[in-house]
Amino acid sequence: MHFDFGFYSSILLIFFVHGLVYSLLLLQKGIRNETISDQWLSGFLLLSVLYISPWMLGFAGWYDTQPYRDIIFYVTFQHLFFIGPVIFFYVQSLLNPSFQFGKKHFWHLLPGILYLLFSLLVVVVDKLVLKDYYFLAEGTDLEFDTWYQVLGYLSMATYFGFSIRYYYLYKQLMLQVVSYADSVQFKWVRNFLFAILSILILKFILFLVGSIISIAYIGTWWYFLGFSIAMYYIAVSGYANSVRTKMRFSADVLSSKSALLLQYHTVNDALVEEAEMIVMDDQVSSKESDETFILEWKDRIQEMVVAFKMYEEPELSLTDLAKKLRTNPSLLSRAINKSFDMNFNDFVNYYRVQAVMEKLKLGEQKTQTLLSIAYDCGFNSKATFNRAFKKAMGTSPKTWMEQEGLA
Repeated sequence: MHFDFGFYSSILLIFFVHGLVYSLLLLQKGIRNETISDQWLSGFLLLSVLYISPWMLGFAGWYDTQPYRDIIFYVTFQHLFFIGPVIFFYVQSLLNPSFQFGKKHFWHLLPGILYLLFSLLVVVVDKLVLKDYYFLAEGTDLEFDTWYQVLGYLSMATYFGFSIRYYYLYKQLMLQVVSYADSVQFKWVRNFLFAILSILILKFILFLVGSIISIAYIGTWWYFLGFSIAMYYIAVSGYANSVRTKMRFSADVLSSKSALLLQYHTVNDALVEEAEMIVMDDQVSSKESDETFILEWKDRIQEMVVAFKMYEEPELSLTDLAKKLRTNPSLLSRAINKSFDMNFNDFVNYYRVQAVMEKLKLGEQKTQTLLSIAYDCGFNSKATFNRAFKKAMGTSPKTWMEQEGLA
């Protein structure tokens, strides 16, 4: 195969090979462990290495040599209408174990499929019917047409927005339904989205500069280098971070409504799904009904959590507490928001902090570490404990101990 190993082609070749290897490794990992998210990330990396291919092969001399020139012209490498949806599906598969690709998701891929059919038409007309350059009469690569690049960018930006919205809904839901929200915020998802944002910013700068001055082929190469670096970070970090989440939910990124918490029960050995709306304090009610509602639930909730020390359970969920109180998660979520002016996560962590303070006042720090005390009270990490303590008391645990003379 013809390949001129120059500086520009060789640098991109390194990223191409690594990206392809990680794509295959993630596919193997996803099939072996039955992790759909790894398979979607594998697809994203494959699309990414194809995306940088025209610039890598161009600097390797393909545009100047036949039959490689026709190959790079007639084969679609930049599948811009597929990249956005794959990013969105990857984020959903990371955060939601109930996510499954189905018929309702197929329309997201329709623009990409239509463009592939158009590319096939170009090949058939030019190579099989006319046997002459018709679509490529101007000697330019069709996938670099302005309309395709702009619409492809808008597609990626739109699905990036969907992914941000989905992540936001997930975070809001976790604060309402689990007491360990910090540990399921998943920094990798945030970092992945930042990497995608950096790619979009680089592309926007390229568009902006290109609209002012003419950019040489070598000048555009620097954008693909930046894209390759972001891709490599995603490949390495994504392979190392296999996010596992237990909470199943349903969220519509185009709707202003709250997410649905999906619960399951077994009927005749079959898993049946039930949907419970977790209301994020968005119901309109009168002042009188609110006061009645608060009086009815505040003492019941407080007694259950404090008297039975339910806050000591590190993985306490809204559903667990709802079962103890013989109510549904939706009503309980609203009751906690109304009665204590806190979401469920902050509510439970507040009582964990109070329990830690009581133990410190009793002098338990003389026989065990502060972190050990925090674990005994239900916290599952040092970072979560420090954040919760500062949020509840306005200062760090160490400073509070010094102020109280307990250090």
